[in-house]
Amino acid sequence: MWAHVWGFLYSNYFRFWLKWILRLLTGKCELQRVLGGAEAGARRTLSIGNGGAGAGAARSPRKRRVLRNAVHVEEAEVEKCVRDIMKEKKIEQKDTGFKTNLHISLLQISGYKKLYLNVENLRKVPYDSENEEHEEQLIELWNLLMPHENLKARISKQWCDIGFQGDDPKTDFRGMGLLGLVNLVYFSKHYTNEARQILSRSNHPKLGYSYAIVGINLTEMAYSLLKNGALKAHLYNMVSGLPQMEHFHQFYCYLVYEFDKFWFEEEPESIMHFNQYREKFHEKIKRLLLDCKVVLTLQD
Repeated sequence: MWAHVWGFLYSNYFRFWLKWILRLLTGKCELQRVLGGAEAGARRTLSIGNGGAGAGAARSPRKRRVLRNAVHVEEAEVEKCVRDIMKEKKIEQKDTGFKTNLHISLLQISGYKKLYLNVENLRKVPYDSENEEHEEQLIELWNLLMPHENLKARISKQWCDIGFQGDDPKTDFRGMGLLGLVNLVYFSKHYTNEARQILSRSNHPKLGYSYAIVGINLTEMAYSLLKNGALKAHLYNMVSGLPQMEHFHQFYCYLVYEFDKFWFEEEPESIMHFNQYREKFHEKIKRLLLDCKVVLTLQD
């Protein structure tokens, strides 16, 4: 009960006066203190990403609106939004440090939302065997992983050699659409040696797994982590500005590489226990992403 009473009093009375005293002593508003005190990256951007620092306690409706709208701003409007905030908070334009930090944080926030939309749009594109570009990417995947073996036909049992379920890989892309294929190709193109090594390991007589199917499953994992916001700290630490599709692909590569290590370290009894170990790996990644300093990537 007393905790609720204290929370009410602090939110409605004491917080305002505490902020007023701190501004009097430091000459800086709460937002200035937050952006100036937190280290660059996730810690700084997350501190304003939940509605804008100081927005809840702002007395002026217009000021509350400006601060709260800031975290929903589009990339093209970021610069204007920064000017509006500085005007409403009576922050001098010569405070270039504050202006730069706020600009970067708002770019990161707007960029994360845009990245999710781009990833979602790619996921919604179904694999189309009549689409020449789709087919070219699929053949590229084969050539990257199996450079010394020619694909004898488009519909072939050879696809099982790289971990697809049947004669035609297009059926395996139903859940993640074109995103699953783009991820597989990206990893194979940018980390070719690692991709071939992992494919070879996936053919282990006891601990083997279906390389392509697991790769598509990890696409779903990366997608879900992006969708629920779990990738914010990682991307805000990794990119000083707008997160791009490239950064999502790089995180996917990390998942593929780490899952293979995890799988062989765990030594599952059989592939029938895949879902159990997949969830265990998922929980491990989610714990890592809770660290405000986290960056999960492979080095070229």
